[in-house]
Amino acid sequence: MPTISPNLNVNSMTGLTGWFNPSADVATLSQAQDALVTALHNPRSLVAEGACCATAGGGILENEGLIVAITGRARCAGIGDHCMDALLRTLAADYRTLGSHVLQKLSGPFALAILDRVNRTALLAIDRIGIQQLYYAPQPDSLFFSSTPAILTRLGGFDTSIDPQAIYDYLYCHIIPSPRTVFRGLRKLPASHFLEWRNGAVRVEPYWLPQFSEAGIDPAATGREMLDLIETAVRRETNSAEGATVGAFLSGGIDSSTLAGMLARATTTADTYSIGFAVPGYDEMEYARTAVRHFHTTAHEYYVTPDDVATWLPQLAAATDEPFGNSSLLPAFCCARFAREQGATLLLGGDGGDELFAGNERYAKQRIFEHFNRLPYPLQTLIAAIAKPLAGIPLAGKAHSYVSQARIPLPDRLDTYAFLERHDPTEVFSPDFLAQVNTAEPLMLKRAAFSAPHHASLLNRMLYLDWHFTLHDNDLVKVNTACRLAGIEVAYPLLDDDLVALSCRIPSAQKLRGSTLRWFYKQAVRDFLPHAILTKKKQGFGLPFGIWTRSEPRLLAITDDALESLKQRGWFQPAFLDRVRQLHRQAHASYYGEMVWILTMLELWLRANSHAAINQRV
Repeated sequence: MPTISPNLNVNSMTGLTGWFNPSADVATLSQAQDALVTALHNPRSLVAEGACCATAGGGILENEGLIVAITGRARCAGIGDHCMDALLRTLAADYRTLGSHVLQKLSGPFALAILDRVNRTALLAIDRIGIQQLYYAPQPDSLFFSSTPAILTRLGGFDTSIDPQAIYDYLYCHIIPSPRTVFRGLRKLPASHFLEWRNGAVRVEPYWLPQFSEAGIDPAATGREMLDLIETAVRRETNSAEGATVGAFLSGGIDSSTLAGMLARATTTADTYSIGFAVPGYDEMEYARTAVRHFHTTAHEYYVTPDDVATWLPQLAAATDEPFGNSSLLPAFCCARFAREQGATLLLGGDGGDELFAGNERYAKQRIFEHFNRLPYPLQTLIAAIAKPLAGIPLAGKAHSYVSQARIPLPDRLDTYAFLERHDPTEVFSPDFLAQVNTAEPLMLKRAAFSAPHHASLLNRMLYLDWHFTLHDNDLVKVNTACRLAGIEVAYPLLDDDLVALSCRIPSAQKLRGSTLRWFYKQAVRDFLPHAILTKKKQGFGLPFGIWTRSEPRLLAITDDALESLKQRGWFQPAFLDRVRQLHRQAHASYYGEMVWILTMLELWLRANSHAAINQRV
């Protein structure tokens, strides 16, 4: 069985970082230059009076008082994909006349900084879906920014103590959603947003919102258009870097199989990389093999073991930008690391299809609840009154549960499963900790995203909500982090801006037809994908952490030690931490194992990032 070498890549292959201080001289800024470029791979840097900036995997230009720096795979109409100097010069010229509206001309994944030393103004932005990340620390006289917070915490100059609200949000969401970060003085841009810093005043706004349409389409013609767009995006990525060896993640799901097939069209030899688990209910390798046989790809398989988890868990927890609770990070890393050792330099990730074309089970479930809400309000009230006395009756109680959930408005209803909605926060956190947080913040953030699109259906509002919370803040962070630490690049053809725009044209009733998820997409690929993959139940790279931790001494030692250490921080009720461990071992291993993972990742991250400011109690 193949193994993967036990070391992490420490430098970001792409990234952007800088310090803008219009009053600072070159000598002062030069002192910061080393700190700013430390975590970037082969960076290009520029220091001028008032600004210091560096990029990796992009370009940087000084043009008549402006510094323009960009990273990622940005595209601009009329400029070739490999003409970085022309792109930078166009951005500089257009910014002078358009200001922040220059962002409307950009597509593709990017992080951008335009520093105007003459007018003492800075513009930061990331792409529409938020494939790139950008952290920032605004000060009255300056602005720090970076693709990774570690660079900025080393530089200092802002409050790096732990933000208690971020810890609460992490337990609620299992990630820290934008714009908050784990540090009090640091923020991160949400997807499709820009920041304007002007003489110390900060403005953060969206520069793009999707325009969803319910107008009729020709499903067959639009389906062919979609396939053409996916193939174009795959060919663009395979040709984006001269000499790159391209492969694809392959879980055996609809999205990864589509990319595997398109890669087979675009290249003479298509390499696919799959992860398996020797645990019933978790292993999807047979579906990946179905795609391999269908598209004649060259298969590379790796089975993750408990020893892998014990080896990599502490290292991955320490190396994430912030505490990160998605347990699929570890198998994604193992897959990316394995691909890198097999010679791949760029992987295609299938993220985005479910969120663009309605592939998550919760979308269909919420439609069932909305049937109740379409009834006249007096009838709703009557049904609720009739159902209430049935709550304790086994079968009839389901009617009461249905009515109770249906009466919760969206998007709040989506979170009725959340641990901190089902458990009283006073049972989880200490009183001193809770006194410092707003327990309503996670839902407030979700309500704002849910209501942002204009004239959108409930389904499209749920999709847009997932673009921010499921993609930008979670899944893309997972895959980007896994690939960064494995030393391999990643691209997401299914999140190409043209494909996003096409998805907005698909009527809601054709994205989700009855209870059939992704109806339009499945119709479009029915002659392209194997039937077994089209009809399989969604799973992905789920990690059997809760099951393994019950029986593997190394994993049990890591998690027990982490949860004991958390007791010393004074944030959690000790009884809660003990109860989680007990329920994990004696009740539902998978459900409570996920909470053990989340808490363990938090403690291991805090330990590893333990400079003086971080050790302060909140």
